[in-house]
Amino acid sequence: MIKVLFVCHGNICRSPMAEFLMKKMVSDRGMADKFYIESAATSTEEIGNPVHRGTAGILSGLGIDFSKKRARQMTHGDYERFDYLIGMDHYNIKNMERICKGDPEGKIHLLLKFAGEDRDVADPWYTGDFDRTYEDIDKGLNAFLKYLDSAKK
Repeated sequence: MIKVLFVCHGNICRSPMAEFLMKKMVSDRGMADKFYIESAATSTEEIGNPVHRGTAGILSGLGIDFSKKRARQMTHGDYERFDYLIGMDHYNIKNMERICKGDPEGKIHLLLKFAGEDRDVADPWYTGDFDRTYEDIDKGLNAFLKYLDSAKK
């Protein structure tokens, strides 16, 4: 089983969008039983809060149920529990490495690096553009799945 944790600052916009889109993608491919997928925050600001209404709108429009999701903070223990810890931006990566006390096993990745881009996923908290965020995440997730497929060969 491949265990994936998506991480952003508050765990209400980008990382839950990535979590639930990835769950849908692997389910649509008949591979849901091969994955365990969660998301978390690097901060404590939104802990316990539901998904942001903008992310909720994107996910609802795709018929994805996210109703039980509540923001949680990433912990040092997540480093041992997950195979891939995927951050949405460079600032998240720095905070993830701080929380995990480094990255000795090379588990921490920037999502869009899988798509060959060294840039952040657009943050809708500041832009209000959840469609742009969806496009970035969709691009990154498709590239991540291709990466995993090629790693198996």
